[in-house]
Parts: sequence; structure tokens; C-alpha cells
Amino acid sequence: MAVIDYAILLTYLAAIVMIGVVVQRRAQEGIDSYFLGNRSLPWWALGASGMASNLDVSGTMINTAFIFALGASGFFIEIRGGVTLIMAFLMIFMGKWNRRAEVMTLAEWMHLRFGKAREGDIARLIAAITQIIMTIAMVTYFAIGAGKFVGEFLGIPAWLGLSSEFWAATIMIALAMIYTVLSGLYGVVWTDVFQGILIFGTIIYICVMVVTRFALPDSFLISMPMKDGSFEAFETTRLAWTSIVPKWHLGIPEASAYSIYNLFGIAVIFYLFKTTIEGSGGTGNYMLQRFMAARSDRDTGLLSMFWIFLLSFRWPFIAAIAIMGISIGTGQHTVMDPEKVLPMVINQLVPTGIKGLLVAGLIAAAMSTFDSTVNAGAAYWVRDVYQAYINPRADKKSLMQHSRWSSIVIVVLGLFFTVFIRNINDIWGWITMSIGAGLIVPMLARWYWWRLNGYGFAAGTLFGMTAAIIQRLFFPMIPEYFSFLFAAGASLIGMTFGSFLTKPTDPAVLKEFYRRTRPFGLWNPVRDTLSTRLMERINAENRRDIIATFFAVPWQIVLFLFMMMLVMQRWDNLVWLAVALVGLSIGLYFFWFRHLSTEVRIEESDSLP
Repeated sequence: MAVIDYAILLTYLAAIVMIGVVVQRRAQEGIDSYFLGNRSLPWWALGASGMASNLDVSGTMINTAFIFALGASGFFIEIRGGVTLIMAFLMIFMGKWNRRAEVMTLAEWMHLRFGKAREGDIARLIAAITQIIMTIAMVTYFAIGAGKFVGEFLGIPAWLGLSSEFWAATIMIALAMIYTVLSGLYGVVWTDVFQGILIFGTIIYICVMVVTRFALPDSFLISMPMKDGSFEAFETTRLAWTSIVPKWHLGIPEASAYSIYNLFGIAVIFYLFKTTIEGSGGTGNYMLQRFMAARSDRDTGLLSMFWIFLLSFRWPFIAAIAIMGISIGTGQHTVMDPEKVLPMVINQLVPTGIKGLLVAGLIAAAMSTFDSTVNAGAAYWVRDVYQAYINPRADKKSLMQHSRWSSIVIVVLGLFFTVFIRNINDIWGWITMSIGAGLIVPMLARWYWWRLNGYGFAAGTLFGMTAAIIQRLFFPMIPEYFSFLFAAGASLIGMTFGSFLTKPTDPAVLKEFYRRTRPFGLWNPVRDTLSTRLMERINAENRRDIIATFFAVPWQIVLFLFMMMLVMQRWDNLVWLAVALVGLSIGLYFFWFRHLSTEVRIEESDSLP
């Protein structure tokens, strides 16, 4: 980069640290302030922060790799996690259910669902430990991608036997830790808003530049990684590369690392199935924290809709970078690592000055995802382990010290594991399709099945996590759907035996949980204890939410594809997607949006004697 690019980057880094320092006083009031912003943050700031947090560099690099190598078909692979389709479920019902619990973390939620006796304590501890493990894994994933990206520009040498990518990630993460540790969620959200503006500006610039200056030829070369670590070029056409109709079989050579996606039709159906289960079960990471911090049911819906809309701009940016990567390969006959298309494009095709803004914007994306993850992960140690079981009488000063130190420890452990993992898709596939699968069954059942107790949740989680670790150690190369089924199947077995071999949860606990959150599902023993008048209102809300979800899921997919087709300039696809988008939006308005202010109020008279 030129001097002006470095000046822009340094100015940006100084600005976000300054924002963290300015708002740190508001985070000193206690852990409610540090981790939830006292539930006083506006919905638009939470939504913008969520968008910035989803725009991580690692995800952008792997998504760009799939679009570069497979065209629009690569979008459907990332339904497994990169499309963030869980947002559709959070927008309609899962966000407000979580907010109604009025807790700080997923683990604390276990006391509301299973009570504060032994089964609730066991479920809470297991949930806290698994979420901390997931946080460390996510930090590792972010650090690998960030190291690959930042290392391309800073030219940091290898040192002490550790790669330049490791040290690049360490420098960036150390800077992000300053404001994360100082100011908690206040610093995370307001720096994310600032970073989101920067990200948005760079996205618009790159998309306009590609539409006006780059055009795909009728045929061109792309490249794919091979199983032996090399890369090989393959020819494709513009019509095939921009097609939004998924093929049943891709025909990728078996020697390619991407050949695991050859049964494409089955893979896409499976990813949709997985996302539906995951979305219906909720999430436990930084995404959930935004909803826990929301002011009302209405705010959870509005922040979700704004989040999805802003996130839709990620996909035309990814497509634009992929098109520029194709231009490099066509002009220079370069066979490149698809995961390094993003930094190569910035280095070779983005002009001075704009390059500094773009690098700063993408580093902002990396930092915003990282800071959100660490802040949410630290809450599990402070709230659910230290305060709940080690030192229940801890004062504010002690809790704040643990908030900061736990953040630092999580980051150090995440960086440590980057030494053993080099491939972004490798760690991302394991997180989404194996270790995530080990949690997905009990996470789903906790909302919809009254008979699940704390012991069943704990057993299902332990069985699933153990299966995911076994798969990673002994069967690392099996297809993703097999690893998902292995971990999820083990989790289902553990959950079923754990629940039926122990007593049901106290009916009084179940009733209080249902009255507060009001989910749909198998709750007849609890529903029978409530008044007919109350159940009529709850049933009406549940029916609307179920119907609205059938509009929301395809609405999000169509919106993202529509935005991507703008850059790919496939106007025929754009027309059909526009028609579908309008129809789905009308359905969402009638079954969801106009009911946002309608919240079922629970009164004591609604309970039967």
C-alpha cells in the first residue's frame, strides 16, 4: 500500500480505539451495562452492529472463494452458515422469545427453563462451558482469516517459528481488545456502527466500480483447490457461472477439495434442513446478545429486519470481488488460491486511497465480528460460572475484573489453536456442520418439548460435543452431511436417554417459563393449566408467526440473490427475483410487520385455579 493508504488505516484504528475509550464510563456501572448495555441501546444501532459483526473477513474470504470457483451456486453452499439464514427465524419469533426471558446469557436461560435445582444447575454449567468452547473456536476461525488478509498488506515477517499470518492476526486482535475490554457492549455496538458506515461505503464503491468497468466474458477460467494442496484451473461460461438455478450434480473432479459438494442438490436440501433446525432452536453466541439487549418485542423485529437489509449488501460485494478476481486470472493466466482472491484483488485492482479505505473497512469487519464474539463469550464465564457458582457474593469491582480477564484468556486460547489449523473452510465447516450439530438437537427441543429436562439437555450436549471431537480427530475428511448426522445423532440419543431416565422438570417451573416466553410446540400439560382466553391470544400469535416464517426464509434468500444479480448483471434473473421479492414482502407485511406492536400481556387472572 502507498503512504496515504497506511495513513487512512492508522486514522481508522485510532478512531475506533478512541470511541471505546469515550464510552467506557457507561460500561463501568456493572455487568448488565458491560454485557447488555443496560438494555437501553436503540434497535437501529443493535441492527447495524449485528450486520457489522456478521461481515467478518474470514467469512468474506471463504464466501468469495465459493462464488469465484462456483459462481452463483457457491451462494447455496453458504446456506450452511454464511448466508446467516437464522436471521429470518430471529426476526419472526426467536428474537422476541429470547428477549422475554430477561436473562443475560443462554446459560442463565437454563434456570428459567429447568429451574434452579440440580438439573437447572447442571444444564447451566454445561451450556456455559460449551458456549465458551464455541467462542474459542470462533476466535480461531476469525484469526485465521484475518491473518491471511492482513498479512497480505502489512508484510509482517515470520518470527519465533510462527507464521506472518499469526503475527498479523495477533496485532489486529490486540487493537480490537483495547476497546472491547474497556467498554463492553457499549464499545462493541458504537464502534460497530462506526465501522458499519465505513464498510457500507467501501461496498458501494466496489460494486459501482465493477458494474461500470468490468464485464464477464462469455467463457473464462476459474480455479479450485486440490486435495494435494495445489490449485487447478477450469473453464466455465458466463451463463453457467451466473445461474441461480442449483444443479443436482456439479461434476467437479474428484481430485478437487470442492468435490465434496458434487451431490449439490442433496447438499442444498440438507443445508436448508440444518438451517431450519438451527433457526428454530435459536443461537447462543453474539447474535443472541443483541436480542437479549433489546428494549421490546417490537425492537427485536425491527433490529432483525434492518440487520438483514444491511447484510444483503454483502453479497453484491462478494460477487464484485469474484468478478475482479476472474479479470486477474483472465489477464495474467493466474491460477490462484480462491481463499486469497479478496486480498489479491485489493492489491492489484483497487486504486491508491480507496485501497486504504477498503482495507480499513475489511479490518473493521474482522474487528466487529471478533469483538462481539469475545464480549458475548466472556459473559458466560462471569455470569454463569464465576458469579453463579464460584463467588455468588462478588462485588462490582471483582465482576468487572473477571469480565476483562476472561476476554483476554479466550483470545489467547483462540490464537493458540490457529497454529494447528491453516484452512478457513476447514475450520468453518467443522464449526457449522459438526460441533454446531452436536448442540442443535437439545437447543431445538428446549423450546418445543415440555418433557426435556435439564439432565436431558446436558446429556445431549455432552454426547454431541464428544461426537464432534471424535469426528475431527479420527474422520476429518468425511462429507459434511455425515459429520452433521453423526454429531446430531449422538446428541439425540444422549438427550432422549437423559430425559426419560430422570424425572420431568417441576410443573411450576415449566408454567412460569411458558407464561413468560409463550412458544409453540408440545406444551399441552402446561397449556391446559392456563385460561382459554389467554390461550386464544397465544395461539393467534403463534399461527401468525408460523405462517410468517414461510415467507421470511425465502424472502431473505431472494433478497440476497437479487442484490448479487445486480452486480452480475443478469437482468433476466433480476426480473424474476424482483417479482418474488415483492410477493414475499406483501406476505410478510400482513402476517408479521403490521402485528409488531401487538404483544400478548399476561395477567394473574389468566391462570386457572
